This record gives sequence, C-alpha cells and structure tokens, in this order.
Amino acid sequence: MEKKYEPFVQDLIELAIAEDIGDGDHTSLSTIPADQRGRMKLLVKQDGIIAGVEIAEMVFKRLDPSMKFEKLIDDGTPVKVGDIVFYVEGRVITLLQAERLVLNIMQRMSGVATQTTDYVKLVEGTKTTLIDTRKTTPGMRVLDKTAVKIGGGGNHRMGLFDMILLKDNHIDFSGGVYNAVMKAKAYLKEKGKDLPIEVEVRTLEDIDEVFRAGGVDRIMLDNFTPELSKEAVKKIAGRAEIESSGGITKNTLREYAETGVDFISVGALTHQIKSLDLSLKAVE
Repeated sequence: MEKKYEPFVQDLIELAIAEDIGDGDHTSLSTIPADQRGRMKLLVKQDGIIAGVEIAEMVFKRLDPSMKFEKLIDDGTPVKVGDIVFYVEGRVITLLQAERLVLNIMQRMSGVATQTTDYVKLVEGTKTTLIDTRKTTPGMRVLDKTAVKIGGGGNHRMGLFDMILLKDNHIDFSGGVYNAVMKAKAYLKEKGKDLPIEVEVRTLEDIDEVFRAGGVDRIMLDNFTPELSKEAVKKIAGRAEIESSGGITKNTLREYAETGVDFISVGALTHQIKSLDLSLKAVE
C-alpha cells in the first residue's frame, strides 16, 4: 500500500471499529477476564491469493499497540487450505474485538487478489496490463485497489481527483470530443494542475478529433470489437497509451490483449468477487 493512502486506511479502521464495537464488546467483556491473554492464528480454508496481512496488523495494533504479530506468509502469496498466515498474541478481549474486522478486510482483499490473478494469467505473454476501475465498495477503494496490485494487476486512477477522464457523458454535455479535450486543457492551465488526460472514444473518427485537439495521454476504446480495436491501435500508433474497456469478459480478454492495447480495464476485478474463506482460531 502506498504511504500517501495510509490516512484513508486509518479512517476506514476507525469507522469499522465504531461500527462494530460501539460502546463495547459486551459479550467478551461479560465472559473474559480483562487481563486474560491468548493467542490466535489466521487459518486458510480456501485456496487462493492472500491479501490484507499488512492491514490486519494495523487493526490489531490500533486496538492494542502491545499486540505481538508474527507473520508467516506475505501478501500476494498463493495459499492452500490449512495454511497459517500469521499468529497474533495479546489480551483476549482485544483479539475477539478485532476478529471480525480483520476477517472482513482480509477475506474481501484476498478475494479481489485471487480474482485478479486469475484474470492476469489470461493475458500472460502480451504487452497488456489489466487495471481496475472506480467500481469499488464506498470507503474501501484503497483496500480494493491495493488488493488488485497484490494480485498482479495495475491501478487506474484512484478517484476523480488524480486524472482527467473524459467519458461519454462529459463529451456529450461538452458538445463533442474536440470541445471536451480543449476545455479540459484550458482548465488544467487555469488551475495550474498537472494531471494526465484520458479520453473515451466510441468510433475511429473520434480518434481523429482527439488528435486534432492534442495533449491527450491515453485513449480509451469504449465497447470496440477486437477487429475495430486492431484498427484503432494502428491509427494511434504510439501517439498515446491505449486502453480497452466495456463488455470485455474472461472469454474475450485474451483476444483484446492480442490487439496490442496497453491496458484493459475490468470492473469485475473489484465488483464481482467472491471473498476467500479464512478464519481466526484460538491457539491452545
């Protein structure tokens, strides 16, 4: 996880604690002595790619800085049923308070990483990088995108603040591709901002309009067929990065990668995933 995004994760952890613990874990407080210490292990119950170990340690240390965290398996490692990812030792009440928070985060992140790895394997040997989208769980985007990278994919923009991405609605409301690009460039100049510009195109003619305006870093081919994508790649010919997007499935992913595009953005990496089965168990 990039250091600049750590504040987002800290805020997420605070929200998760408030949401789950509230004014106290009354079940644990009523049954466990305050000074009782214990040890737990994270057990893998389904094969996949593990992700979120770093975040789990942050959760434990937030609830009790004296927690002892022993990592056995790093983020991004393939795991199988029965593997132990880490041991953690501390006050039992704190371990129980952290249990569901850690599992919710790690199961989802591991699911995203596992799915990403499956998709990445389909484009091996091509020049194409698979990237995510903004189709993420609100508030969990940093974790979703971190999990994509752990799984071998790449990240698109983090949000609306770090790239100009002129999509179909921006273009239609602006009066066309050329107008939209010119307005975006004027805005960046006026505000003194240095952001990359990407433009979504729907036809080969739109590409001509992009280059007439100039100053664009990446062109997104929206819902192009593989055959049309090949024509677009020849037309752009190294003058900008090329991204394919829209309607691309596991069955067609390889075909699109072989057209020579630089990136394929896949929303399913983060919004159509199955969480990986993990559990935190007491160690005798």
